Amino acid sequence: MSRPAHRRPAYHKIGYGIGTRLVEDFLARSCVGRCHSYSEITDIIAQVAFKMYLGITPSVTCNNSSRNEFSLILDKNPLVEFVEELPAGRSSLCYCNLLCGIIRGALEMVHLAADVTFLQDRLKGDSVTEIGITFLKKREEKKYRRKK
Repeated sequence: MSRPAHRRPAYHKIGYGIGTRLVEDFLARSCVGRCHSYSEITDIIAQVAFKMYLGITPSVTCNNSSRNEFSLILDKNPLVEFVEELPAGRSSLCYCNLLCGIIRGALEMVHLAADVTFLQDRLKGDSVTEIGITFLKKREEKKYRRKK
């Protein structure tokens, strides 16, 4: 279930703004064509976008039979590479929500609604860093008719 926009963490909001602008650079530099499935989109995010901007390639898993829920598993996360532990009293802080916001913002700019959440975090003691992507539905592009 998607969180209301006013309840999203600050890092998610910052990432969203970055993602809405970064998608143009990505499309221009990567020369990827039109994707025909959610799994193809997720593979492009993992194999091309993450490699291009962060120098890593997360593994992708599909989480349901309707093929609209995916996980990106990051064995190494450059955003937390120099963070030893979270500050006292800030255990709920999640730097990596920035990545969730970037992915959601970029997807919305290509007319795809998605809920992007942080599922596991190495900083919280998990064995891997995991980002969940749930494609909600393809947003319809408005078709304008020429007035006669």
